[in-house]
Order: sequence, then C-alpha cells, then structure tokens
Amino acid sequence: MNSHYTTTVRTIVGCAALLLTQSAQAAGFYISEVATPGSLGTAGVANPVNTVSADSSWTNPAGMTGLKQDEMLAGVQLVLPKVEFDSSVAEAGGKDGGNAGNIAAIPAFFMVKKLNDRVRLGFSLVAPQGGAMNYGDDFVGRYGASKVALSAMGGSPSIAYKVNDRLSLGAGVSIIYTQFEETVAINQSALVPGPATLPDGKVKFDNMTDLGYQPFLGLTYYLSDSLMLGVVYRAEMDVDLEGDLNFRNLAFPTPPANDIEIDWDNPQVLQAGLRYEFEPGKRLLFSADWEDWSAFSENQLAITGGVLNPAGVLERNFKDTWSAGVAFIDGSLGTHGYSVGFSYDSSPVSNKDRTIDLPFDETYKLSAAYAWKGGKQLDFGLGATLIYFGEGKVDQTAQGVRFKGEFDTNMALFLGGTLRYLF
Repeated sequence: MNSHYTTTVRTIVGCAALLLTQSAQAAGFYISEVATPGSLGTAGVANPVNTVSADSSWTNPAGMTGLKQDEMLAGVQLVLPKVEFDSSVAEAGGKDGGNAGNIAAIPAFFMVKKLNDRVRLGFSLVAPQGGAMNYGDDFVGRYGASKVALSAMGGSPSIAYKVNDRLSLGAGVSIIYTQFEETVAINQSALVPGPATLPDGKVKFDNMTDLGYQPFLGLTYYLSDSLMLGVVYRAEMDVDLEGDLNFRNLAFPTPPANDIEIDWDNPQVLQAGLRYEFEPGKRLLFSADWEDWSAFSENQLAITGGVLNPAGVLERNFKDTWSAGVAFIDGSLGTHGYSVGFSYDSSPVSNKDRTIDLPFDETYKLSAAYAWKGGKQLDFGLGATLIYFGEGKVDQTAQGVRFKGEFDTNMALFLGGTLRYLF
C-alpha cells in the first residue's frame, strides 16, 4: 500500500470516527415522557411524585406503595417532529434537508403487584432514550451527517417498601438495549489532490448495539398531610456499542476497516419533586433535576482492521444540565381528571460546540392530559406534549467544508394513549 493511499484511508476513517462520536452523544438525551397521562400530560413534572398509577414502577419506585391494588398500565405514544434547518453558509452547496425528523411510535408497559401492606413489586418496559433525523444525501451539512438514529428500550424490575405512613423507599434496575446507526458523506475531492471534482463517497455505521444496566433509587416522604416530597436517583450507565463500518461509492479501494466500537457513559440523574394538594383532588406539582452530562463528554472509540488502532479519546465539551417544571392536576390521572404542565431544560452544549446532528438547544415543554373511567376495572387516558428545541445554531466545519445556520422550525409533538387495568 503506497503512502498516499495509506494517508487517504486514515483520513477517511479518522474523520468518520470523529463524526460518529459526535452523533452518538448528540442523540443520547433522556426521554422523560413515558406515554402515560401523569407523565406525558405534565411535561414529566409528575414523575418523581407519582403515587397513583403503575408507571411509578419506572418514574419513582417508592411511589408504588400508594397503589391499593394490583395494576397494569399499557400505552403508546407517537412522536411527530418538525425539524427544518435554514443554512446561511454552505461551502459545499446542497439543500437544507426539509423536515429531517422521523415519525416514531414508542410503546410502554407497567405493572405493580401488591405483596402485602408494606411491599410492592413492579416491572416497566419503556424507551428511556432516542432520536432520529434524516437530512438526505444532498444536505448542506452532509459531511457532518446525513442520517442518524439512536434508540433504547429498557425493561426494569423494581421493589418498594413502606417504612411508615410518611416514608417509602424504592429501588430498581433497568436492563437497556441500545441501537445506533449513522450515515456520513465522504468529501473525496478534498482527499484526492487534483483538478477533478469527485462525487461523494459514503460511510455507514450499522448494526451498532449494546446491552447495559442502570440502577435507580426512589423516595417519597409526606412533609404534611397535603405536601409530599419525591426524590429519584438514576446511576451512571456504561454504553459499549459494537457494530459494522461500511463504505460505499469510493473512488479508490475500500479501506481495510470493518468493525467499530464506541464507548460512553450515560449520565447520572438526580430529580426531586413536590406535590401540594391545596383542595381535595386539586394538586400543584413542582420538579427540578440535575443531569451529569459532563461525564458524557469523553468518548472512547476503536476501529478494527489495522487502520486506526488502538482506541482514541475524543472530548465533546458537554456540560451538566438542569431542568425545572410546574404542573396542575384536577382529579386523579389514575382514574379520572385532567392536567396541564410546563417545563424547561438547559442546553448541554454551547453554540460553538454544537454539531448538525445535535439540533437541541434550550428545551421548552407544554403538556396536557385527560383520563376517564371506563368499566369497573378499566380506565383510559390521553396526553400530549409539545416540545420546542430552540434555534440550535450550528457553525461547523466538517471534512474541510464549512456550513452555518439555525433551525427555523425545531419541535416535536408527543401524542399518547393508555389503558389501565385493575385486578
């Protein structure tokens, strides 16, 4: 292999690996809405103080002690995104990509079993993380990314113990299966010297998967008959993705690199909430959380096949985030009632470090839900959350090409419905 070819191959693989790491981090945000009225209808504000339905097995396991009988809760939510980039600088030409958001359906299932007056067992199946965008092959930022998708599904057994009439404790562990893929255009004209303009190549990171675990703890404490505190802690989780590295449409022999590994840490999270019942059946809720995204900032990667060994470390300059929210519930979202909620999340990255596969900025959520009683043992609920992800300003140089712009439309609508069965 001649020196020019070796240099070219290293440049392609090294650039592609850098872009993969950026995208993997960008897509790794937690989803606080879990398809139930109490969560989807309060912008997630009710999660740490949930003591009324089976989704407490996930949102705060200590809250399961508030359930008086066995319960199953099943739901699904549709994610309807509208993510449109508006470029102001596009050195490689191309289009803005239209609506890059992908419609998705996210299922959820929860169950709580009462063992005795003090102990509850629970199980939940939720998608705690996810995100997908497809900008198209002729996107102005195609050398940053043209397509990216991250999804995670977790099954979580949990247990709760009622210490006394005021204090309950809970714990669980989520077994999470993660999938990731990304497609990036390769700027072959910049890699091969000469007057000719070469068509773009393509590299795809495919079949990247991992199975990991994340413990979590919960507490509920009644400060008075009308005021309750809820606290939830989720531990850090190691993610070790392994998958295939596939090249397409190259103007020179395919690099001898076929496997890729990416390692990162999903951050620990501390969430607290207050629930105040100022009149019978009428409740005000407040929540706040801290997420340790700075621990997520260093990623390790390795590409096998003799081109980029050993593993390297990339720094992404992520920072910790915080959120705050308020909600109102009239009635019980476990049986009959309605809710409204609002929350705010800070940005995990500054404008100068944001990449095109991270359109998120400061996040605002507005939610509402309605639940009603059906038959003797069956209840129903509907909820919606509108999320605005901010302008997401991007000024990025990828593979020697600069593009700049912001998202003039950057939002998603979550619509969900649930069935609740008591037995």
